[in-house]
Amino acid sequence: MILHRLPYFLQWYYNTPILLRIRTKEKKLYITFDDGPTSEFTPEILEILRTHDAKATFFCKGENAKQHKDLLHQIEGEGHRLGNHTFSHPNGWKTEEVDYENDVELCNQIVKSTLFRPPYGRISRTQVQILSQKYQIVLWSLMTEDYNTKLSAEKCLHNAVKRTKKGDIVVFHDSQKAAENTLFVLPRYLDFFSKKGFTFETI
Repeated sequence: MILHRLPYFLQWYYNTPILLRIRTKEKKLYITFDDGPTSEFTPEILEILRTHDAKATFFCKGENAKQHKDLLHQIEGEGHRLGNHTFSHPNGWKTEEVDYENDVELCNQIVKSTLFRPPYGRISRTQVQILSQKYQIVLWSLMTEDYNTKLSAEKCLHNAVKRTKKGDIVVFHDSQKAAENTLFVLPRYLDFFSKKGFTFETI
């Protein structure tokens, strides 16, 4: 089952402050991208963001970041923020604590950030307790499901627009798998909410 909106009881479950959304009365959204950077796709994402005067947070996979350090510099140079998304994208529920922590730290050698998002949102309570000593753990309040190749771009856009609320942390992906949906959805999503007076900021 895909959870488009994560439940707030996760704060209680993990017993540690984790970021699900930003509490605000202002018209602000927090766009995030997972799994990049990729040379084929991230530059197009940056161009779309630039066109809409939008800032975003990129949770980078270390394996990709190692190959595209120039894109890390470009992301930061254009006013966006970097986040750690592990080095090899392990599932925290299936990975020993020490191995998981080592994977995060391996990414940190390349992606310098105090923000961390666990792949798939899957992380154990022990892993949270360990990593929260060094990182702000960021999940999300809205998953666009752009990576779902069975979901049409039009339906993906419809779902994202319909479910969006003020202060949402919204997940897109700058990966090849999500490319078709994201390149269609992102500019239209930004345009829709820009016209409603929203701004797009980094976490």
